[in-house]
Amino acid sequence: MKRKLSTLILLLALLFVPTASAQAQSPDGGDVFLLGQNYTLSSDETLNGSLAVMGGNATIEKDATVNGDVVLVGGNLTIDGDVSGNVAIIGGNLTISGEITGDIAIVGGQALLTETAVVDGNVATMGGQLKKDPGAEVSGDIVDNAPLVDIPNIPNAPDAPNTPEAPTAPYFNFDFNPLWSVLNVFWRALAVAAIGMLLTLFLQPQLERVADAITGQPVLAGSFGLLAVVVAPLAILIMVVTLILIPVAIVVALLVPLAWLFGMIALGQQVGERFTRAINQNWADVLSTGFGTFLLVLVTGFIGLIPCIGWLAAFIVTLFAIGGVVMTWFGTRAAPGRIISPPSSAPVEVPPAS
Repeated sequence: MKRKLSTLILLLALLFVPTASAQAQSPDGGDVFLLGQNYTLSSDETLNGSLAVMGGNATIEKDATVNGDVVLVGGNLTIDGDVSGNVAIIGGNLTISGEITGDIAIVGGQALLTETAVVDGNVATMGGQLKKDPGAEVSGDIVDNAPLVDIPNIPNAPDAPNTPEAPTAPYFNFDFNPLWSVLNVFWRALAVAAIGMLLTLFLQPQLERVADAITGQPVLAGSFGLLAVVVAPLAILIMVVTLILIPVAIVVALLVPLAWLFGMIALGQQVGERFTRAINQNWADVLSTGFGTFLLVLVTGFIGLIPCIGWLAAFIVTLFAIGGVVMTWFGTRAAPGRIISPPSSAPVEVPPAS
């Protein structure tokens, strides 16, 4: 069981480890990682690497070969060819008619082994279902709904009596100081604004690309931010469990707050520029970015102090900020479908002749 769980964890880690050809769809070689896309490996083609598909469908046709592991999340996986590696599916449907040289892990999904399927390994399901047609061959063990933790039995130990639990005393937290909360929001806004003024001196084009991605494609930026917020903690957890990827997990854990900071400064730059235009003023970029960032963080922080629903506004702004940074890779490139034209010089006003 431990070996099966270790195999599953390593397979899941393939979803988050950067690959040599991250979006390659060529069967010539290299790992393939696709997000929201479909993948088909045609007959007589060979993929010399692992395949990971999230939010899409994958088909390995007859006489096609994958020399690596195959992982699919939230889609349909059909294998009519050969896979020289392990197979894992999460929340999807798996149909195997070919040969698998490795283990199969099914988490919250459905799997069908047709009469021509051959599995040279173990099959483990966790919250999923497995259907095996007559004629399908599985050389290893089939474990249905495998538990995550095995508690060993102690021989010759008497059964402990069930003792009633004492009721838990109610706990009320009155540790709330509104003045301290307001000061905390104020100083946080001031610190982020100071960092924003410093970044404007050195990374002005990068900040503009992030801001353009957020204002030009807000829905897409929010979607990227939501995906990053959901995937990042899971990726960090899996990397920590594998031990080998702990340094990568530390880097990812540091990139998430940095992405929030960079995105908030980019949004603050937009707020500052629009504020100065509204009052018919022309401030320096450093001043407008600092003021806009201070105003943005201050307002979202005060809204966040509202009980029950205040966190929602700050969370939405966070999604936009992180999504814009992810779309542009910290402003190193323009967002998909966006072209930033170089800034044009301001026209020179000629005073009227006296």
